Amino acid sequence: MYSFLMTIMIGAFFGYLFTRLKIPGGMMVGSIVAVSTFNITTGIAYMPTMGRIAAQVIAGAFIGIGVEKSDLMRLKFIFKPAIVLISGMMILNIVSGLLIYQFSPLDSVTALMCAVPGGMSDIPIISGDMGADASKVAVMQFLRLVTGIGVFPAAIARIARDQGDGKADKEEAYERVASSTKDMQSFGMTIIVASAFGFLGKSIGITAGTLILSMISVITLKLLTGKAWMPRWVRRFAQVLAGAYIGCNVQYADILEMKFLVIPAIILISGYSLACIIIGLFLHKKFNMPMKEAMLIATPAGASDMALIASDIGVESADVIVLQVIRMIVVVSIFPQIVHMIVKIVG
Repeated sequence: MYSFLMTIMIGAFFGYLFTRLKIPGGMMVGSIVAVSTFNITTGIAYMPTMGRIAAQVIAGAFIGIGVEKSDLMRLKFIFKPAIVLISGMMILNIVSGLLIYQFSPLDSVTALMCAVPGGMSDIPIISGDMGADASKVAVMQFLRLVTGIGVFPAAIARIARDQGDGKADKEEAYERVASSTKDMQSFGMTIIVASAFGFLGKSIGITAGTLILSMISVITLKLLTGKAWMPRWVRRFAQVLAGAYIGCNVQYADILEMKFLVIPAIILISGYSLACIIIGLFLHKKFNMPMKEAMLIATPAGASDMALIASDIGVESADVIVLQVIRMIVVVSIFPQIVHMIVKIVG
């Protein structure tokens, strides 16, 4: 119990510190760095299996509460762009993952999970369940997040300006209608439903089953009742748990092996950059989307990040957020299954 409490306290403190320093994914990154250091120097860092499961349940629930009824109504207008986006991301994942596997010492499952365009809070812990090196996946996901938030928006604004991007005509203005139910009853119901179905997902043995069923159950709860909500601190606690779980498995030898991530990082950033341009151009040409909007949709960052970034560079479109939410749902539920099948083939 002492080791567990120390691990949580250290992870939470440094997670909070990294968040205050405005580091992307600060809660999880700070927890990973601090607990890894604690584990390497003392050898007593400890996180029970239940901590990992709880992190997955909460991560799935948070994706679920991000879905709105109005998003479903909008699907008929953005269904085709969504297919293009998901297909492009899937090709990117497979090609980049196989290139990383070919040109680095990483095993196949780690290489492919490094290239999954998912979330910093979700993919590393799913990777651990699949037998990948979660610490390396976390580093690559952090790099994806930093690039998506810190580099891509400025580059997109520049490219769009050079292209003479203008506003495309829209059939109708669309605004997301957010749920206003934020009370402890909704929170309690969300936790109960997510936990029940998360444990069901764990028991039936499908890849990432805990997170997937937690997410699907909360989406269903929200769409049927409108009463699905979780406060922000719960997500941050889950990020601390996930970071601590990863950190507990980091050894000194793993730190030395981080040098092998240089080539994978180059492959990953090059792949995401190329995909952003190609997918963005296709969406722009085929569906008459403004260039900035199209490229933001293809940017490897989260829906909440995109909401802030879009307004910063002059894009006022809820479709960016909706398509990012769709991407996240599909990526965490389907991509790990595809990776699992490819690993069986590749070996």
